[in-house]
Amino acid sequence: MKLKIAALIAMIIPASLLHAENWPGFRGPTGNGKSSEKNPPTAWSPSENIKWKLKLPAPGSSSPIIWENKIFLSQSMNKEGSERALLCIDRKSGKTLWQKSVNYNEKEPTHSTNPYCSGTPVTDGSRVIVSFGSAGLYCYDFDGNILWNKDLGKCIHLWGNSSSPILHKDLVILNFGPGENSFVVALDKNSGKEIWRANEPGGSSALEKGQDWLGSWATPVIHSRNNSSQLIMSWPNNIKSYNPENGSLIWTCKGLTKLVYTSPLIEKDIVVAMSGYHGSAMAVRTDGLGDVTESHKVWLNTSKNPQRIGTGVIHNNHLFMANAGPGNIQCIDILTGKDLWENQRLGANHWGSIIYADEKLYATDQNGDTFILEAKPVFKQLGKNSLKENTDATLAISNNEIFIRTYQHLWCVSTQK
Repeated sequence: MKLKIAALIAMIIPASLLHAENWPGFRGPTGNGKSSEKNPPTAWSPSENIKWKLKLPAPGSSSPIIWENKIFLSQSMNKEGSERALLCIDRKSGKTLWQKSVNYNEKEPTHSTNPYCSGTPVTDGSRVIVSFGSAGLYCYDFDGNILWNKDLGKCIHLWGNSSSPILHKDLVILNFGPGENSFVVALDKNSGKEIWRANEPGGSSALEKGQDWLGSWATPVIHSRNNSSQLIMSWPNNIKSYNPENGSLIWTCKGLTKLVYTSPLIEKDIVVAMSGYHGSAMAVRTDGLGDVTESHKVWLNTSKNPQRIGTGVIHNNHLFMANAGPGNIQCIDILTGKDLWENQRLGANHWGSIIYADEKLYATDQNGDTFILEAKPVFKQLGKNSLKENTDATLAISNNEIFIRTYQHLWCVSTQK
């Protein structure tokens, strides 16, 4: 009987939906910027292959997340950030199903290029969790009912905040900062109860002239090896690995510089971490204990690197980066650190993260131009698609549809009839 029911369901549900991939958090299902979709769109414009677009109330740079027929998007409802909201959007029509707002009228500085609510939400299919910076961490069910919220203190830095929460088992984990109040924290996703916290010297908030510019805007990632997991986090001056169950430090590796915008990238047992503002980049093996600076570092590049804001993606031992700079595109051998696409330029500044799907790379610059490249060490451009609107966000892919958030709209790119 069960087999008959399964066969009947397979006949009723379109094949595309049976193989659809949710996009539940920043940079996709595993946080590594890779999609398993096999035929996402490769050509679009404001009038071509656009299923719908939703007008947004104010600029933003967070990314949409998708679970089945619902899209969630964090959004400041005004430029001042006094109303911060989570939007739930119907993926079929692009209509807003509900909006839940939090008011915050205290001072929270940010940069003009970093609108409030720039952290991407995360979902497990029944709850969605969003960081509103100083306004707190909030958890809602899929009908918009608030399940819990957590006040983590004020997040004060000259350039604001942008880290996104991630999920690991029953924990929601967040890099809270940068600024003097800087730490990585794990909460029970069901209750909001704090399970552990690992404080990190955050330095000054750099609000006064002469103070140091210091901080990490990185989103942490989970790395599984030998039936155990590590939480990898890029901080000013070093990479750290934690036990995600209790927050204990496993290893640390020095070599980064004072500003970090990108998230760690992991291929097998190698982590690549990159500093921003022309700082260093390095790779380290993950099987160490304690200070592994001398024993497990694979390579360290301290030359004047590009300005790195968006995170790259690793495929077949090659790290592909789309940088600010402007338009600097790289293919880096993760075993040696060598740039195989040296001096390659493509478009304007890239602030969003590059995405991999179906042996292709999708790199969107601030002009709203998405360049499609072969995911191979020999540079080859396959296409360019323009929306003609400013964007700093990272695109999302689900059920062979692409969702792009610009300052003005949320776009659904689709070739499906």
